[in-house]
Amino acid sequence: MLAWLAENLATVLISAVLLIAVGLIVAALIRDKKRGGSSCGANCGCCPMSGSCHKK
Repeated sequence: MLAWLAENLATVLISAVLLIAVGLIVAALIRDKKRGGSSCGANCGCCPMSGSCHKK
């Protein structure tokens, strides 16, 4: 087991860093959604959902 870990240490570390980064991004998106925020860029002229996401 230790030999396999030593041979694949770089792959394991890179995978762990990427997994942590994705987890933090997902957590931030969930936190923003709970606070009422969204990923909307407010460019409603190009958005097919412009009539339904923002109240006039």
